[in-house]
Amino acid sequence: MQATFFKINPADSVVVCLVEKKKGEIISVDGQDIVLNQDTPAGHKVLIKDVQEGDNIIKYGYPIGHARQAMKAGDWVNENNLKTNLSGTLEYKYEPVNEELSIPNEGRTFKAYKRANGDVGVRNEIWIVPTVGCVNGIAERLATQLRKETGCEGIDSVYAWHHNYGCSQLSGDHENTRKVLRDICLHPNAGGVLVLSLGCENNQPDDFMAMLGDYDKSRIRLLVTQKVDGDEVEAGMQVLRELYGIAKNDKREEVPVSKLRVGLKCGGSDGFSGITANPLVGEFSDWLVAQGGTSVLTEVPEMFGAETILMNRCRNEQLFQQTVSMINNFKEYFLSHGEPVGENPSPGNKAGGISTLEDKALGCTQKCGKAPVSGVMEYGDRLENTGLNLLSAPGNDLVAATALASCGCHLVLFTTGRGTPFGTFVPTMKIATNPTLAARKPNWVDFSAGQLVEGRTMKELVPEFIDKVLAVASGEKARNEENDYREISIFKNGVTL
Repeated sequence: MQATFFKINPADSVVVCLVEKKKGEIISVDGQDIVLNQDTPAGHKVLIKDVQEGDNIIKYGYPIGHARQAMKAGDWVNENNLKTNLSGTLEYKYEPVNEELSIPNEGRTFKAYKRANGDVGVRNEIWIVPTVGCVNGIAERLATQLRKETGCEGIDSVYAWHHNYGCSQLSGDHENTRKVLRDICLHPNAGGVLVLSLGCENNQPDDFMAMLGDYDKSRIRLLVTQKVDGDEVEAGMQVLRELYGIAKNDKREEVPVSKLRVGLKCGGSDGFSGITANPLVGEFSDWLVAQGGTSVLTEVPEMFGAETILMNRCRNEQLFQQTVSMINNFKEYFLSHGEPVGENPSPGNKAGGISTLEDKALGCTQKCGKAPVSGVMEYGDRLENTGLNLLSAPGNDLVAATALASCGCHLVLFTTGRGTPFGTFVPTMKIATNPTLAARKPNWVDFSAGQLVEGRTMKELVPEFIDKVLAVASGEKARNEENDYREISIFKNGVTL
């Protein structure tokens, strides 16, 4: 008989309903019969022991907040009767947990494009990167014309990455824009890049090109439109035709899985996220790290409440201190704008069964498995360390996914219980947390982790998921690519003149 509820950790004071439950139904938990006091939607929590006002509610073996009032076993636990424990910045103590992975190296490979600097790309595309939003229209016109002229024969596609920035920004906010645009230009999924400038913007073209360092000048080219006499579109097409002539000759080759870099993201979560999709992605992350590859976890506000788990997995105290700074700096960002630290779950999250930020965080961090933390990055930084990395960025889906791609991830694994169609500038795979979403939105969903509540086991599903990810890395289109849904979003944190 298929289970209708799930207790995640033996210490939990709640269970999660796997199907909708009606008032008066009886569930048997740890030998105790509990009568449900309200109708409870699928993905939501039911209390399994009486609590008093102020008592902690336990899920995943950790507090997810405290009771706003006295409650009885059988009560539906939601945002109306559960309050976050989170407040401001904290002091932390390093208490390392060294749990090395006992996963064999399978020697797997995938097919990718080798780049001159030793990196590899999982796509071979021509990109047009505006230094300022003023030339977005020209960039799009160029992309459209090159697609029409070439039919993208020999390459994967042509894209212009629109954004609204590059001018009238100050200090750190301006640098964030420059760093992300730099990172896009240097990303190995591009076989050729046209940097398209206006000329008078704050993001001055010569200074920006200097930021790229020792780049491949045959594949990354600059055009300053104010310096072009006459038709800047034709001038741009001349450059793009040269880039296309180079990129179309690139071919996929077998490369070791250790070269693969994957971003970990969740959005539109529900009560199944921390039971199905996030643990599945966590299993993949651990497998990839054990093969010598790299995974990156971001969404710092969605670490609040679970941050000590990550801190204590840091390989050394320096990484621990960097993680502490990342967490507290983001809390200070909230507080500096007069916003409470704990008010994160969106209406969709709450409707899906996530009641507090701790509830979200403890499910969210399942995506990074159990591997030690090997690196901590600021927003806009590029990857330097293999293994599991933490990246500073907000939880917003578009901003966080762009940040993951910008740091060097070849693709993003995006778990979702509510569904979302979007993709960033690298393949953005959607992993459904529940079978209903997978059935309703097959045009959005790449893989259904909801099979785990239909009788499939994690041991059965992990190899299938690994094969799927490697297939996408080797050229199979993710759903967002099939739908041609791609965009970038840069973190805005400062004054616009």
